[in-house]
Amino acid sequence: MIITAENDYKGLDDWLNDKRKVMLVCDDSLRFLERFNKKLACVKTGIVRFSDFVPNPVYESVVKGVKLFRSEECDSIMAVGGGSAMDVAKCIKLYSNHPGDGGNGSFLKEDIVPCDIPFLAMPTTAGTGSEATRYAVIYYEGKKQSITSESMIPQTVLMDPDVLRTLPIYQKKSTMCDALCHAIEAFWSVNSTDESKMYSKEAIEGVISNMEGYLSNTQEGNAGMLLAAHKAGQAINITQTTAGHAMCYKLTSIFGIAHGHAAMLCDRILFPWMIRNTGKCIDPRGEEYLKMTLDEIGKAMGCKDSAAGAVKLAEFFDRLGLDIPKASKEQYEELKDSVNPIRLKNHPAELDKETIDILYHRILG
Repeated sequence: MIITAENDYKGLDDWLNDKRKVMLVCDDSLRFLERFNKKLACVKTGIVRFSDFVPNPVYESVVKGVKLFRSEECDSIMAVGGGSAMDVAKCIKLYSNHPGDGGNGSFLKEDIVPCDIPFLAMPTTAGTGSEATRYAVIYYEGKKQSITSESMIPQTVLMDPDVLRTLPIYQKKSTMCDALCHAIEAFWSVNSTDESKMYSKEAIEGVISNMEGYLSNTQEGNAGMLLAAHKAGQAINITQTTAGHAMCYKLTSIFGIAHGHAAMLCDRILFPWMIRNTGKCIDPRGEEYLKMTLDEIGKAMGCKDSAAGAVKLAEFFDRLGLDIPKASKEQYEELKDSVNPIRLKNHPAELDKETIDILYHRILG
């Protein structure tokens, strides 16, 4: 269920009505949310704040959160922030009813126990769509742990366009790119369904139609982009991401650019490559289906077909004025060897190492 900040957060009041004590999992963005903080100061429900985590959160932070949730006898969770806050809150919810204290990574080794604790999420960026997905990522002993459970999806999402007003412009641009890449990749994924394609189409249309207002910080533009990112999250919750995301992670770590920036660098090149290489289709629905899907993406972008859509995607990137990093020969080798083949299983066109190397040269060329 989606609620809004209208009428002085009436929807939030209704959600809090039967709660005794809420754990508020929040990142640093909370201090910029003046109107929301004033609201929190007035509510009668007990609020227990937890902020002991960093970007790319670690397992130990989740264990601390679970301990606090239990010791304070909280009965619900509210997450306010970006992807890291969402991931921590999701894992606290998931593991709060597991036995033990989580020592020695025990939560990660146990079978997942479904949890129905009330969970509200308030995203402070329009990008990850994490408030709509069953996925979370944390790190244990330096290794990435991908957690998946339907129990982690928040039952309620609070959308407040005011939270986007204070974001730095680079963050606004890169998170918008992330939302659009989620929608496009979910559309062409081998796991796509009629439902996921509906969400993808709505997300693409939402990003394109709200871009100018969002970048200009209008109330309407910010509200529209929050909803578009949420729809994109609903799409990848069904399909997962594809080659664009598999190829973008190393770009982020090598060049220090934002995740959405890196994803758009990749997808703006992958789209036209796929149009020219539908013969490499590995989607069991066949090459003609893939051609039709790529055309549908172009039409969702307001174009007549896939070719025009690919041009528009390139123009979208150019409009944002985002940098294209330059790579050394050694970095190209590192990039080529970095792609997780598991993520490529979701991509509808076959990619080998030679092709990936060629694509990286185009991405950064």
